[in-house]
Amino acid sequence: MQNYIRKRAVKVAQHILNTSDTVRKTAEVFGISKSTVHKDVAERLPRIDEKLAQEVKVILEKHKAERHIRGGEATRQKYAALSSDRMDN
Repeated sequence: MQNYIRKRAVKVAQHILNTSDTVRKTAEVFGISKSTVHKDVAERLPRIDEKLAQEVKVILEKHKAERHIRGGEATRQKYAALSSDRMDN
């Protein structure tokens, strides 16, 4: 594994730990794809730092458990905005 990939995987993991950002938000911050973030933390990181990988895994599992709530909230906000737009017209 190339050195810059190792460094990126560790930086991505530290970012997730410090901010509790989702994979999508982390990808946006680092300017990489969601797939790259996931591969960095799920496959590469355990070979670099097992303890850090486990800590990040806990956060990602929490996000996975909450994703149905986040999706529902986004939909609720979308339709609330549409409803308010209709009332303004």
